[in-house]
Amino acid sequence: MLRTGKQYKDSIRDGREVWVDGKKVEDVSTHPVFKPIIDIRARIYDMAHEKKFSQQLTYTDESSGEKNCIGSKLPKSKNDWLFKREAIKTIMYEVGAVVTRMGDETAGEMWSLYDGTDILNEVDPRFGKNIANHIQKVLETDIFHVSANTDPKGDRSKLPQDQDPDMLLHAVDETDKGIVVRGAKYETAAAYANQAFVKPTIANWGEQKLSNYALGFICPMNAPGLKHICRSGFAGRSDPKDYPLSNRADEVDTLLVFDNVLIPWEDVLFYQHTKAATFIRGTLHRYSALAFVERILHMSDLMIGTALHNVRQTGLEHQQAVREKLATLICYREGINAHLTAAVANAEKSPGGLLMPNQSFLYTGRVHACSQLHKMTHLARELCGGQICVTPDYADFKNSDTQPWLEKFYSINEKWSSDDRRRLLAFGRDLLNSSYAGHKLTFQLFAQSPPFAHLNAVYNNFDFSGPLDFVKRSAGLSDQIME
Repeated sequence: MLRTGKQYKDSIRDGREVWVDGKKVEDVSTHPVFKPIIDIRARIYDMAHEKKFSQQLTYTDESSGEKNCIGSKLPKSKNDWLFKREAIKTIMYEVGAVVTRMGDETAGEMWSLYDGTDILNEVDPRFGKNIANHIQKVLETDIFHVSANTDPKGDRSKLPQDQDPDMLLHAVDETDKGIVVRGAKYETAAAYANQAFVKPTIANWGEQKLSNYALGFICPMNAPGLKHICRSGFAGRSDPKDYPLSNRADEVDTLLVFDNVLIPWEDVLFYQHTKAATFIRGTLHRYSALAFVERILHMSDLMIGTALHNVRQTGLEHQQAVREKLATLICYREGINAHLTAAVANAEKSPGGLLMPNQSFLYTGRVHACSQLHKMTHLARELCGGQICVTPDYADFKNSDTQPWLEKFYSINEKWSSDDRRRLLAFGRDLLNSSYAGHKLTFQLFAQSPPFAHLNAVYNNFDFSGPLDFVKRSAGLSDQIME
């Protein structure tokens, strides 16, 4: 089935315990901090029903004949990935912002678990069928699915059990109904999602084969004992005309507190076995990195478009120094696109029979996108000039005492009126300079994993055999060094 926006909003009015700005939230769908981003999620659901977008955002399931969301479709061909990329572009252009936690990338994390079913069954056969069931549930119900990962961590020089045990999420009891868990996780969008795939962060298990900290499960966001303590949102702090992205596309982050939450056995995906947890951490972004990096591609489009509009309105686009900076932004953008294109063109069969993007191209593309993002942001600031940080607010452009002066100084020519110039500068300020912009930059740096883990993924997925053999042949080395 395909949900509507109304069905989605109704589904999150489910008695969940959400806190923000020191107050309990009665209805997340109408609360001013959450409403703008929830409206975007609802808009995405509604887009799938509209003739203009349906072909790009949906597919017809072969077995049921029903239309389903293309983002949640199990990837089995290169075309599946091309359609997914086009769907992300269609959505971003329609909502007019880059939104990362929309469910498709986090559903992909479950596909990695599906690939590891045999390994999971080797260590504990109780849970192998659960992952297939939950993947099917996401497909059939079109629920908003996110992925809780990072713990508060505490003192990382100590083992989890040598400090407050709740610093890392862990199981504290087993019952006939399931496991009981305590601890906390951070997850963007959890307060307005339906469920989360909760999994361990990278932990120091030492030589342990079994650990109550090594667990992964699906949890509904209204589970008894689950509390959502959210950071303060950017929406509502300022006039949307001055900060259009802050007030429209802020994805609110949540500290999920598990206060003795019961996880039914059918929702447990792996438990206790550190081998299973380590496997999942190593393959977690096998699929989801593509959607994540795709969104950074569209962030670069916003930077290029904003910068080029700014230099064109002041007649600077023909200066060589300006063109060089724009060309650097373009190289960054096209570098991301080239990695994604190559990852799909050279896609590989996964252990579970799915088609995964070429892992070496995908992970090197992620490093390129994330490691250079802060530099490209600063370059875009240079191209936009100092006026994005000194321009008066919208109220001054409408005040009868100040409006004539601002119209005089902000109108450039017959093409660029003061109103269009103000709108562009406000957009650039919010994209590059605001609290929202700074948050977005930091989020992209750590959203999937920290930079060292990005590079470790590159190392683990690169085929060294070619360079090694090339040097062995060229240097005349013996065959035994390759063993």
